[in-house]
Amino acid sequence: MREAMAAAEVGDDVLDGDPTVEALQERAAEWLGKERALFVPSGTMANQVALGAWTAPGDELIAEAGAHVLNFEGGAAGFLHGLQTRTLAGVGGALDPEAVKAALQPSSVHCPRTALVCSEQTHMSSGGRVVPLEALQALHQVAYAARVPVHLDGARLANAVLASGVPAREWCATADSVSLCFSKGLGAPVGSVIAGDADFCERALRVRKRLGGWMRQAGILAAAAALALEENVERLAEDHALARKLAEKLDAFDDLSCPPERVETNLVLVEVGSSRLDAAQLGEELAERGVRVLPLGERVLRFVTHMDVGEEDLARLDAALLEILG
Repeated sequence: MREAMAAAEVGDDVLDGDPTVEALQERAAEWLGKERALFVPSGTMANQVALGAWTAPGDELIAEAGAHVLNFEGGAAGFLHGLQTRTLAGVGGALDPEAVKAALQPSSVHCPRTALVCSEQTHMSSGGRVVPLEALQALHQVAYAARVPVHLDGARLANAVLASGVPAREWCATADSVSLCFSKGLGAPVGSVIAGDADFCERALRVRKRLGGWMRQAGILAAAAALALEENVERLAEDHALARKLAEKLDAFDDLSCPPERVETNLVLVEVGSSRLDAAQLGEELAERGVRVLPLGERVLRFVTHMDVGEEDLARLDAALLEILG
């Protein structure tokens, strides 16, 4: 990947274009089944470009209560775009279409305009669950009937493709815009794309400019992302298999609950039942032993498998947990 970055042909993407960025955008758009795609530095920026392109200040956004775009992007929807949000409870990240239909605001001067519905694939807060295709199709039908666009936060869409066997373009047909991250399981150091039709991308271009996401000789980054998309999608299966082994090890401890059958992709959520340690304290104990893990709540830790994690790391984790929990 570093060799590809060093050898990348570059230009000035802000002025006359960068050929490697343009090639990545075309390939990503094709993979996603969309007309155009724009390269941006991060998944958060990709989502926020979409929000800015679809909405105006004072509009309302509908999303599942655990959605990344609402919970893990620093309050950007309100801070950057002046949006208010309507959150709905979902099951494994899937929204009930009838609940969404009921949440749509009436056309009234007294009410905000429902401007966008957001979905997420895979759903991080439920442990990398794959939201069923039928659920996303039903959601899109409700939104389409109300003339409300749908944005798909597809940061981990490639994991859903591998886990389900459903091509990316079929998932993306359930949304009017979609983001895809290259710097998670696909292994690039930087970068995401935001994709949609030509009209959407023209508006998105202006929002990307305002957010400072238009880079100059970005071909060195786009080369890494292109390699990630071409070579690292299929290898995600290794991460998924390792995640299930990880869940089995975690679930074997009396103080931890992590049913392996709930692990669908590369995210593993474990509930900490120890009376002595909460999730943050156990995370600190693990960090002292060379294992880094993210607390997602008072009693939940999130583990992630990726190309820099292997069987030897599971053994190291097992030894650390034996030392801490017995």
